[in-house]
Amino acid sequence: MRILHTADWHFGKTLEGRSRLEEQIAFVEELTRIADDQQADLILMAGDVYDSVNPPAAAEQLFYEAAAKLTANGRPMVIIAGNHDQPERISSATPLVRGRGIHLLGVPVSEGIQIHIPRTSETAVIAPLSYPSEARLNELLTDDNEENLIRRAYSERVGLLMKQLSAGFRPDTVNLAMSHVYVLGGVETDSERPIQVGGAYTVDPSALYTGAQYTALGHLHRAQAVKGEGMIRYSGSPLAYSFSESGQAKSITMLDIQPGGIPQMEEIFLTSGRPLVRWKAKGGLTEVYQWLEEGRDPNAFIDLEISLQEALAMSDIQNLRKACGGIVNIRPVYPETEMQEQFSERSQLPVHELFRKFYERQTGGAVPEDRLVELFLELIDAEDTLEQLNQDQNE
Repeated sequence: MRILHTADWHFGKTLEGRSRLEEQIAFVEELTRIADDQQADLILMAGDVYDSVNPPAAAEQLFYEAAAKLTANGRPMVIIAGNHDQPERISSATPLVRGRGIHLLGVPVSEGIQIHIPRTSETAVIAPLSYPSEARLNELLTDDNEENLIRRAYSERVGLLMKQLSAGFRPDTVNLAMSHVYVLGGVETDSERPIQVGGAYTVDPSALYTGAQYTALGHLHRAQAVKGEGMIRYSGSPLAYSFSESGQAKSITMLDIQPGGIPQMEEIFLTSGRPLVRWKAKGGLTEVYQWLEEGRDPNAFIDLEISLQEALAMSDIQNLRKACGGIVNIRPVYPETEMQEQFSERSQLPVHELFRKFYERQTGGAVPEDRLVELFLELIDAEDTLEQLNQDQNE
């Protein structure tokens, strides 16, 4: 059977007050075309339908329209709640859509679901775990506040639930799992609202070792695989939702899976969203206007950083916004600010790296030999020792 994996739609999300609704509508149209063209038999939506627990009416309408379009030909669809979603809101329409093969799962359930695919005469058994917050699990994870113990308790609890949900896996079925969690080792961006406290509520990949042939994840906005048993993957978000996602290619995941087989995966890239880009204009306003005249990134939302010697006037800001409606942020950077940033960055470096950078700058790019670095460190140690001896003598 052919399975389409998507997640993190975040309907209702804005970018610094700018609506993304038109882009989200275009995404739904593109996703529907892909599902039809690729002859998807089943769609898995792994959480974060909305961007907030109380989404605007237009976002809810778009979700229902998306579900109707994607299942218009009888194609089944499984949707779980993410950490941004209000679980009861997700599952509230269940009585209306049950007959259409749409499964809306707000809170964690106690058993998996089975879906028969007429085209292939195969059955999919799915272990679907909606976002498992501590509150939704309705229990304290541990009495110990130590982070690694909290993480282990949470991860173990998630693992127990996944094993319970996957109890119906059989050799003659296509065995799938899905959840909305932060798996240890995944790469985050600024868009994802944290679902862990200080890293405590992360899940070890071993918690997802259920025997599933494919595990469809949501929460992280960068499409990526997770190292572990079987094939575990985040599909990523369909749109770039923060400038930390600039340069990311957005996609959905298509899979060909048969009982007992290894999934054949294809990443299909999306075109419906506006790109988010960062401009760093070291040449000041002149360079920015040059880029605008050249038509650089005509359809993008832009985070603009300008290096300046003098204060940026309000008229300059107004002129930039008139010249390009895609400019979202304008951040002037002055010489002293750059020096402070450089100093801050350098202060985090170890001493031997600072010496290497200093040597390269003083020599026009030459790389110091390892022995020279060692001698420098020995001198520092000798100076520290002498200073300590002097202090001891004065006490």
